[in-house]
Amino acid sequence: MAETKRVVERPLSPHLQIYRPQLTSITSILTRITGNALIVAAFLIVWWLLAASSGPEYFATANAVVTGWFGDLVLSLSVWALWYHYFAGLRHLYFDAGKGLEVQTAETLGWVIIIGSVCMTLFTLIVI
Repeated sequence: MAETKRVVERPLSPHLQIYRPQLTSITSILTRITGNALIVAAFLIVWWLLAASSGPEYFATANAVVTGWFGDLVLSLSVWALWYHYFAGLRHLYFDAGKGLEVQTAETLGWVIIIGSVCMTLFTLIVI
């Protein structure tokens, strides 16, 4: 009878200690994180609006949170997340059209969305 080899020798996946994250993977992960962060910010804003319609004492609590340091931090980061998510969505549409899929172009677009989102966040926070 022929002897069958039960253990298949396959190469191991890159381990986290030796794997160098690429910019495209980091921007993809950041897109998912910013999308979820925008949901948290939306809940904070909806809570604030519901508190405004509930009564003055409940609104005072919600307003203290939203206008305090925590609220300022969350809403400022939400502005960045909104711009980042917007630019990443535009890049994704560009990729869906079959354009910009070369490695150098994809990395350049990654830097464009990072730098562009930071610049637009600063512009938004300064102007508004």
